[in-house]
Amino acid sequence: MEDIQLPLYLRFFIALGIAFLVGLERESSGHLTKGRVFAGVRTYSLIGVFGFGCAWLFHVGVPWVLPMGMISISSLAVIGYLAKLKEGHVGWTSEVAAILTFITGALCLLADIWVPLALGIVGTFLLSEKAKIEKYVESLDKAEFLAVIKFLLITLIIMPVLPDQEYTQFRLNPRQIWQIVVLVSAVGFAGYFLSKKFGSRVGLWLSGLLGGIVSSTAVSVTAGRIAQKSPQQSFNALQASILASSVMYLRILVLVWVINPEVVSWLWVQLVLLSAAGLVLAVRFGAIKKDIPRTFVQAPPNPFELKPALIFAVLFVLLSVATIFIQQFYGNTGLVVLSALVGVTDIDPFILSLANKPLHPQNLMVMAIIMSMMSNTIMKGVYFGFLAREARIAAGWRYGLWALLHIPVIFLF
Repeated sequence: MEDIQLPLYLRFFIALGIAFLVGLERESSGHLTKGRVFAGVRTYSLIGVFGFGCAWLFHVGVPWVLPMGMISISSLAVIGYLAKLKEGHVGWTSEVAAILTFITGALCLLADIWVPLALGIVGTFLLSEKAKIEKYVESLDKAEFLAVIKFLLITLIIMPVLPDQEYTQFRLNPRQIWQIVVLVSAVGFAGYFLSKKFGSRVGLWLSGLLGGIVSSTAVSVTAGRIAQKSPQQSFNALQASILASSVMYLRILVLVWVINPEVVSWLWVQLVLLSAAGLVLAVRFGAIKKDIPRTFVQAPPNPFELKPALIFAVLFVLLSVATIFIQQFYGNTGLVVLSALVGVTDIDPFILSLANKPLHPQNLMVMAIIMSMMSNTIMKGVYFGFLAREARIAAGWRYGLWALLHIPVIFLF
């Protein structure tokens, strides 16, 4: 990042402004909690100015001033903490904020200005959001947190050591495969987080919409079970299932764009139209009952766990190999048959394997992708209709019509 050249006086006022902001937050927090305040607006402002002054002396040839200033501020922070501890108060937050304010003031002169600005703004944000952070920590699912940590550790360990070159006649690149796994897991985790946070606040339709970012098939099965247990919820559950499937087209479009932007130009019109068709089919006609209890689709399993990621990687490799093998020995017809068969399960590995190594001619690849989506749409209708007897007819004609709309999309674009 390029150094932003600013005059000395402007850097000084930035240091003063950041320190004033931290002091303002600390003093207002002390007033709200009626607790003991380590320092207020004036003291924090002076600490920031002190840090800037020490950095200026360091800059003009007095190198010992800056470390001595750091030691003196740290000593004052320790003394303040010990005094607070005698009164029965614990917590280093204000003392650490004072040390950070000194460092920020010094960096306003010694470093590119974005560094102290980032430290000051992020530090103030963390100080001001203490209550929300503590509330989030209390509600944190430790199993999910550990799953994310383990996956990130495995990713950081595995990714650098994987060879970045192609192997075998099928051109399998281990690092590229794992990058796709991480990408899919990250997108799924974003949907999982949103579904857990917001899905229960509105009801089935929103939880279905958000759940589609993770797995539309899982949402369809879960929604079908809801309709099976509560027949009065049948149409709401069907709506959630269709909305989740509508999101699937957009999710895959985003994933393909990240992996191979060139392929998006061949697909985006078809996928957007099919997603819009799903949104229309999800619309409810007739009066809506007001006495139906609110429920929601449970979020699908955390996609950031290691086991689902490894399963996805294995499926991706197998389908990449199968696609090339079948096209070589059985031609285009064999590939179309394969695309129809993979729709019975998760179609993401198949579609992303096609996008990663685009087929030629391009209309064959587009046909294979949309065919797999059509097959997957039919299966989701079957899953839902089998479980939800009350909505079986409605699910049949909606999913059936949606599947038929895939055929003109294949041949007209």
